[in-house]
Amino acid sequence: MKKSLYIKLSLAYVTFGVLSFLFIAFFALRMTYSYLVRNEAESLYAEATLISNTYSQSAGNSLSEQTVHDEMQAVATFLHADIWVVDSSGKIISDARDTHKDTVIPEFEPMDTGNKLYEVSNYHGMFEAPVLTVSAPVMRNYVTSGYVLIHGSMDQLYDEENHILTIIYISALVIFLLSLIILVVFYFIVYRPLKKVTIAATKYAAGDYQYKIKTKSQDEMGYLAETLNFMSDEISKADDYQKQFIANVSHDFRSPLTSIKGYLEAILDGTIPPELEDKYLMRLISETERLTKLTQSMLSLGSLDKKGFLSRTNFDVNRMIRDVCASFEMTCQKKEMTFELTFAEKQEMVYADYAKIQQVLYNLIDNALKFSNPKTSVAVRTGLRGNKVFVSVKDTGIGIPKKDLPKIWDRFYKADQSRGKDKHGTGLGLAIVKSIITAHGENIDCISTEGAGTEFVFTLPKAYYPDQDNTSS
Repeated sequence: MKKSLYIKLSLAYVTFGVLSFLFIAFFALRMTYSYLVRNEAESLYAEATLISNTYSQSAGNSLSEQTVHDEMQAVATFLHADIWVVDSSGKIISDARDTHKDTVIPEFEPMDTGNKLYEVSNYHGMFEAPVLTVSAPVMRNYVTSGYVLIHGSMDQLYDEENHILTIIYISALVIFLLSLIILVVFYFIVYRPLKKVTIAATKYAAGDYQYKIKTKSQDEMGYLAETLNFMSDEISKADDYQKQFIANVSHDFRSPLTSIKGYLEAILDGTIPPELEDKYLMRLISETERLTKLTQSMLSLGSLDKKGFLSRTNFDVNRMIRDVCASFEMTCQKKEMTFELTFAEKQEMVYADYAKIQQVLYNLIDNALKFSNPKTSVAVRTGLRGNKVFVSVKDTGIGIPKKDLPKIWDRFYKADQSRGKDKHGTGLGLAIVKSIITAHGENIDCISTEGAGTEFVFTLPKAYYPDQDNTSS
């Protein structure tokens, strides 16, 4: 295969893994950063609120840092942050680290705590690195007197963010590697059996129907392999049958054509004297009739292979048997044979295709007469069992060898004895009979004893009358 399905799946899997890592790297980074910053900002804001409340409760009209300076230093040390107290103009009146006291914040603008809880920046250029800044107002007499600002270092957040992302990346990588088991399972359970099926299909397309798919799988792939093995067997049988069919047709057509050509050439070159020409012309007519019979039989089989060809009616099968037997009067006279007709009822109505059943009876009786010894009889019987009418045609002829019984329904098949006794047979009569009875949804059986005779028994459905349904109800 130019592009292996397994390679395609592997590439798709690797692509999925890369896209997953990119997705994690982008969204996990942003979500982790946003979560850590907001969580830290809420923590710092809570501390800023506590300090602002302390200032709000201090006495006097001006802000004093003495009351809470020690508390600010302790909190700043614990949080690793800078804590300022500024007045409304932006002047720093208290600094926990005493590094920016009395400094005026340039372009100071109080944060609107309703919309902006924090900001990440170098805070007006007062820090060399970005810091997380939160602000809480100091209220006295319901008037904002100043603000408590806490600046937390971002380095700690960055370290924590990297730590969390490292855990996420390692977990994703482990999951990705573990999920490679899916590829391994796919390779052994799906890809390898599928490759065997593909190889087998290639072999079958090349005409190698003996190739078999070896698989121990019991799942759908195993079922597919078994189905293809069965298909190859059936195709092989059909191929053998086709070759045999062509060989038989060629043989059966070649024989009369050779005879016709030989007789005509003999007449033309004068080998056959004029007084014998009528005799050999009759033989030519006989050979052409043989070709016509063979052609008609093949056409009959072709029509039987099509569904929906039956035209069912109710008719008396006993009467049909009498008519068919009457058509063999001349044959019976030549061989001094008789018919023994035994009917359980005077009239036996069946529901079937009249013309097709007539052809069945003709073929069976013709065979019975053909393979029976002179001065014997052919027994034809009918009987009713339940909703089925049984028809039997029995002769006292040469019989069929046991080894040939399973093959008598095959097209163009002829037992050795029949080919020697009757060189004009087409080998299609019983195949036609079988096809017609099967098309009716009925069965036909053959019981034969070599040297004693053969009996064919088939069933037909009892006549159907729609009025019966109404009267029975």
